[in-house]
Amino acid sequence: MILEETIKKLLEMKMRAMADALRELVSKPPGHGLSFEEQLGVLVDCEWTDRHNKALARRLKAAKLGQSACLEDVRCEPERGLDKAVVRGLSSCQWVRSKQNVIVVGRTGVGKSYLGAALAQAACRNGFRALCTRVPRLLQELAIARADGTYVTVLNRLAQVHVLVLDDLLITPLKDAERRDLLEILEDRYGRSSTVITSQLPTKKWHEALSDPTLADAICDRVVHNAHVLALRGPSIRESIGMNDNKEKTTPDNTENN
Repeated sequence: MILEETIKKLLEMKMRAMADALRELVSKPPGHGLSFEEQLGVLVDCEWTDRHNKALARRLKAAKLGQSACLEDVRCEPERGLDKAVVRGLSSCQWVRSKQNVIVVGRTGVGKSYLGAALAQAACRNGFRALCTRVPRLLQELAIARADGTYVTVLNRLAQVHVLVLDDLLITPLKDAERRDLLEILEDRYGRSSTVITSQLPTKKWHEALSDPTLADAICDRVVHNAHVLALRGPSIRESIGMNDNKEKTTPDNTENN
């Protein structure tokens, strides 16, 4: 009776994992060898792990990674311009704690978006909130927010994210209002949180691509000077995957028939 009352109270306090662990413990035969302290430790560990996993799942869902990506799966090869020690250092997320940025540049298909998503995933695993978004889509969202009166609300939401991944910066020329929106985002985050930017253009070409010298200076100053810059090289990964898929679909019989 006392046990059932205890389990009921645990469930009322939304401690289901601990309640389930308690049921399992009491179902064990006598002489299982666990002391009171060890049994208590098992119960607390089960509840802590359950809450940790649920919180991580919520952070990953909110991050909108767009793909399953993790730094452990990133190919670190000299020809790609990626060093294992650098990627290992980024996986610790000390750059997030230090409010630093990461810039990933390279031509299309080399894995910039994947690396950005993997950095966001690592941040989530380390307890930080993250969000991945393509720059054109975000600027469109801000234009709509300006029209419907939620502009400040959207900016505040972006400012509260520990790691904001801006994918495909400068993939198309920016209008004046879009440059100003980008500056507002980066100004809110400067020195307070971390931003990951992916772009096909190397950082030395950003100033020219941004057109407006004054805004270009302000934007670059808030991102580049305290950023880890990763320049990806090598062939397109998408093209390689596509070629491999085509090879697998082509059987000897098909080749002969053609």
